[in-house]
Amino acid sequence: MTSKQRAYLKSLAMNMDSIFHIGKASLTPEVIRSVREAIDKRELIKGSVQKNCMDDPREIAEVLAERTRSQVVQVIGRKIVLYKPARDEEQRKIVLP
Repeated sequence: MTSKQRAYLKSLAMNMDSIFHIGKASLTPEVIRSVREAIDKRELIKGSVQKNCMDDPREIAEVLAERTRSQVVQVIGRKIVLYKPARDEEQRKIVLP
């Protein structure tokens, strides 16, 4: 992913609400499954790491990206943005520049 594409995705994510929250239990199989389902449908998702989670948000983002086969767009504070393009080009909702 180029820096221009990353900047475009960041601008799209700025107005999004968090759709997943990582809590005290950190990354459970249920959380990973729900994130995988959400990213397959939406392509670009935003989530947050709660204050009661002791793990590093950047490490959580890397593990989530690895397990969902997505890419980390950005991690700012406790906010995580992930991107995974749809498999079929006709079904893609986000067209990168």
